[in-house]
Amino acid sequence: IDEIEALSSIYGEDWCVVDEDEKIYCIKISDCLDQPKWTLCLQVILPPGYPTEEPPIYQLNAPWLRGQDYTELANSLEEIYLQNLGESILYLWVEKIREVLIEKAQSSEPEPDIKKTTEEVDEDGGEDFLLDYEPIQEDPIKMLNYMTSESQEDEELPPIHHGNPITDRRSTFQAHLAPVVTTRQVKRVLEKLYENKKIASATHNIYAYRIYCEDKQTFLQDCEDDGETAAGGRLLHLMQILNVHNVLVVVSRWYGGILLGPDRFKHINNCARNVLVE
Repeated sequence: IDEIEALSSIYGEDWCVVDEDEKIYCIKISDCLDQPKWTLCLQVILPPGYPTEEPPIYQLNAPWLRGQDYTELANSLEEIYLQNLGESILYLWVEKIREVLIEKAQSSEPEPDIKKTTEEVDEDGGEDFLLDYEPIQEDPIKMLNYMTSESQEDEELPPIHHGNPITDRRSTFQAHLAPVVTTRQVKRVLEKLYENKKIASATHNIYAYRIYCEDKQTFLQDCEDDGETAAGGRLLHLMQILNVHNVLVVVSRWYGGILLGPDRFKHINNCARNVLVE
């Protein structure tokens, strides 16, 4: 508790409580305060045995963080944990990540191509962007056949369903859902959605997916904030609570020029919950 209070005061607005009861937190880390070039979100779950017996469960979220970069950073965090067994390590982790971001900013690496930031103004502002609301057609046999079909090299595009939009103070939120059983299908669905000009022009397209791997009895899951800090992690957490399997949920937000504060997360989750229930 002391560690959480200290981190909250140190990092201020960059410290976000995702779920107080489950001890899930998200920290936004940048290379500098003024005009950051490199930014990363560290999401942590503090298990009951932390810090004496168990390490934090963590996830690193950044559009540019892939492959070798991810592995090196993850290894650094594991090393810090092993060097400080039984001690509180979140501050050390955050500062290590910041050090890596500062190194990137000072090196000759080109800046990541991130076109969006939280609460970006949407110049279009039109009201004609909503896709037709499509209730999910209940056809369990067809769905079962689809879900159990063998993974093809050129995978079939899963059916995509669009939920009912929610509008608040000129911002509009709409969820899209597709059943998926491979990451290739996730990619195909995202590509298909981005073919729609209105979805492509959304201020944020936040998504999360969970795929159950029966052979390993584990979940393959990931999320994307798309500039709306911590929104992807919250969406994934909602899907974990609802225990949904083999599904991708995308929530589009068109920003209307008025800041919504924490209400935006409520609308994102409500949109997602509604389309999942349907």
